[in-house]
Amino acid sequence: MTATAGKTDSNTLNTAVAGEAVIPAASRAERFSGYDVEAFEVPGGREENWRFTPMKRLRGLHDGSAVATGEITVEADTADEVTVETVGRDDARLGEAGAPSDRIAAQAYSSFTSATVVTVPKETKASKPTVIRLHGPGAGATAYGHVQVRAEQFAEAAIVLDHVGSGTYADNVEFVIGDGAKLTVVSVQDWADDAVHVSEQHLRLGRDATLKHIVVTLGGDLVRVSPTATFADAGGDVEMLGLYFADAGQHQEHRLFVDHAVANCKSNVMYKGALQGEGAHGVWIGDVLIRAAAEGTQTYELNRNLVLTEGARADSVPNLEIETGEIAGAGHASATGRFDDEQLFYLQSRGIAEEEARRLVVRGFFHEILMKIDIPEVRERLQTAIEAELEAVGS
Repeated sequence: MTATAGKTDSNTLNTAVAGEAVIPAASRAERFSGYDVEAFEVPGGREENWRFTPMKRLRGLHDGSAVATGEITVEADTADEVTVETVGRDDARLGEAGAPSDRIAAQAYSSFTSATVVTVPKETKASKPTVIRLHGPGAGATAYGHVQVRAEQFAEAAIVLDHVGSGTYADNVEFVIGDGAKLTVVSVQDWADDAVHVSEQHLRLGRDATLKHIVVTLGGDLVRVSPTATFADAGGDVEMLGLYFADAGQHQEHRLFVDHAVANCKSNVMYKGALQGEGAHGVWIGDVLIRAAAEGTQTYELNRNLVLTEGARADSVPNLEIETGEIAGAGHASATGRFDDEQLFYLQSRGIAEEEARRLVVRGFFHEILMKIDIPEVRERLQTAIEAELEAVGS
C-alpha cells in the first residue's frame, strides 16, 4: 500500500428462504478466532454466513488462491488537526478494534504489507472532514489492505473512506473510538463495474463515545461489507446507517453485528436499498446480541428494500437475541416491496410526468438516509450518483 500526503417487534417480508435456520448472533461473536487463516475452513457457500454470496465471483479470495499482484494507492486530504501514517504490520495499535471473523478477513490480515492509520488527537475538534481515497489495484490485479481510524479521548471529527477504481480487494478496517469521542464515518464503495471488494469493519467504542457509521454502496461487481460494533465501556452510542443501489448483475451484501456486552449502551441501525435490472441482488443481515451483563440497552434495527424492476432480488434477515430482561428497549423490522404504482399514479394525476414521478418516489425513499449525512460535499455527490442510477430506471 502506498500513501500520499422496552418492546421487541418484527415485521419481516420477503426475507430468508423458508426452512433455512438463522444462526443466533452469539454464534457470530464466538467465531472470532484470531488472525490464523487456517483457523477457518474454506467456505463452500452452504454455511450460514456465506449462503447468499456467489462464491465463484469472489475470485479466489475465500480459498487462498487469490495472491496479491498489486497495491492499493491511498490519497489523503486531511484536516490540519488529523494525522495520517503508513505503518508496518508490526505496529502495536493494529488489531485493537477486533479480530477477523471469517477466512477472507483473516487472509486479508495476514497478507497486507502496510497499513494506513488515521488519528484524531485527544480533545481536538477537526476543522473539516478528512477524506481518504483508496484506489483499487487495477483490472485483473488483487490487493489486500488495512486501515485504522483512531479518535482519541474527547476528539471530534468526520472521516470519509472513498473506494474507487478496479480490481479485487479485501481488507480489514478498524475504528477505535476513545472515551467521550465523537466520530462520523462515511465508507463509500463507488467501484468500477468490474471490481470485487470484501471488507470487514470493526467498530469499538469507549465510555460515552458516539459513532455515526454510514456505508454507501453504489459500484462494483460484488461488494460485501461486514461491520461489527462492540462496546468497551458503558454509555456508548452507535448509529449504523446504510444506502445501497444495485444495478443489473451487481451483488451488494451488508452483514452487521452489534454486540451489546456492557450496560447502558445504545445502537440504532437503518439501511435502505434499491434494486433494478436483471440479476441485481441485495443482501442485508442484521444481528444484535444483548448479553446478560448489558442491562439498560436500547437498540433498534431496520432494513427497507425497494425493487424497481423485474429480475431483481432482495434478501433481508434481522436477528435479535436478548439474554437479559433488564433493557430499555429493543426491536427490529424488515420489509421489501415493489415500486408503488399508487404513488406513481397519484403524482401523475397532479401533472407530473411518469419518469419524473418515478425519480421523486426513489428520492423520497432515500431522503431519510441522505439527510443524516452531515458532510455537504459527500451528500451532494451521492445525490448526483443516485440521479445517474435513476436515469436507467425504465417506465
